[in-house]
Amino acid sequence: MTTLLEMRAITKTFPGVKALDRVSFAVEEGEIHALVGENGAGKSTLMKVLSGVHAHGTYEGEIVYAGEAARFAGIRDSEAKGIIIIHQELALVPLLSIAENLFLGNERARRGVIDWQGTYLRTEELLRKVGLREAPQTRVGALGVGKQQLVEIAKALAKEVRLLILDEPTAALSEADSQVLLDLILELKTQGVTSIMISHKLNEVRRVADTITILRDGATVATRDAAHAEVSEDQIVRDMVGRDMADRYPRRERRAGEVLLEVSDWTVAHPEDAGRLVVRDIGFSIRRGEVVGIAGLMGAGRTELAMSLFGESHGRKISGEARIGGVPADLSTVRRAIDAGLAYVTEDRKEYGLILDDTVARNVTLANLHGVARRGVVSEQEETAVAERYRSAMNIRTPHVFQKVLNLSGGNQQKVVLSKWLFAGPDVLILDEPTRGIDVGAKFEIYTIINELSAEGKGVLMISSEMPELLGMCDRILVMNEGRFVGELSAGEASQERIMSLIVTH
Repeated sequence: MTTLLEMRAITKTFPGVKALDRVSFAVEEGEIHALVGENGAGKSTLMKVLSGVHAHGTYEGEIVYAGEAARFAGIRDSEAKGIIIIHQELALVPLLSIAENLFLGNERARRGVIDWQGTYLRTEELLRKVGLREAPQTRVGALGVGKQQLVEIAKALAKEVRLLILDEPTAALSEADSQVLLDLILELKTQGVTSIMISHKLNEVRRVADTITILRDGATVATRDAAHAEVSEDQIVRDMVGRDMADRYPRRERRAGEVLLEVSDWTVAHPEDAGRLVVRDIGFSIRRGEVVGIAGLMGAGRTELAMSLFGESHGRKISGEARIGGVPADLSTVRRAIDAGLAYVTEDRKEYGLILDDTVARNVTLANLHGVARRGVVSEQEETAVAERYRSAMNIRTPHVFQKVLNLSGGNQQKVVLSKWLFAGPDVLILDEPTRGIDVGAKFEIYTIINELSAEGKGVLMISSEMPELLGMCDRILVMNEGRFVGELSAGEASQERIMSLIVTH
């Protein structure tokens, strides 16, 4: 095999942090190379160095690509060589069509005038390659996340990709959409496209990767040949975290108390189409010390239910009753929902859960400023003390609480979001995809926090697209499909097969 890429002794330093420490990394032509590691291990930083996001001169070490020294001053330089990176947050313009997105900045034009006929024909050709049948004129915002991910790959093909970098490509996808995407990556391999895939989903890594490189604390710790030998998940986890993990889910004593949250006849209409119901006559309860899961396919209405409960943040014509501690709860605004004892950890922490450009301290206290204020004025001393307390209790890895949240890894950002809501003193926490996009080590820490909350008598409602997570953490699992609950399974009864059976038969 021919070596397409070599990164030699790459070192990248940010103020106060060495993100990469003499990392060496090689990719063979035509292979799928997986890059794994805990959050903050340096995976995304390494790929930003490769693609020119971190320009030559801002790091130490050298890059050799296709037999030549590469000194990319920006992303256009790397794209000109066929290196295309697809970030976890998709870089599409929702209001533009598929065709416009595919050729944005790379327009097909004659004498300064866009050739729309040629653009549409080429778009159709590229969409067929990624398995999409949508018209080129379709607005990207009208597509689901899975199809948008395929549009991103079609966009890469439009730039004549030779080395495709995918950063957490399935993090926001359903099981079915993930399989479609993985199949496409395998198909692109047969067409000569080399891929580097960053992922925390080790089952997906083992399915498609020819080679697996593991980073830990900014350094390469192992490279394993998965094409010619079996590489177990336990091996990968051991390399990632530097220790054996006998159990992915911390054990706890299951002890449910009295009913804490009770919801009945909860119905929610779509925010833009009042005639379409996204939640229909939902009823459920959560007891003190209980972790209740909600399983369902993407679009089942899980997030819509959660957001409508939390201050009617989603939907119209919301009806039904919620009681917390046996008392009718006013959940009509976010402030009233918080005062009633409800907290909601959103699935999109960067968009809705955090102020990324603000400090850890400010984010931790944001939902309960009264708790750090004196006579209506926030005390910086109190705010710092609270943030330090949660930094220690939640093991938030940051040099200090004045660090901007955008500089933290995904797992540590998630701990900041949890800290924010714990400081608000809720009785019931709704956790929407609480471990999305974070590594196995950070997941275990989040699971431990959830268990501690249940031991304190809190009620937890947990939404997750990862069925093993629900099976490993929950006392009961409610199965949702098309806005309704179609079944309930105890921890002893639940299995992936039974959950899917309930979804399919309804």
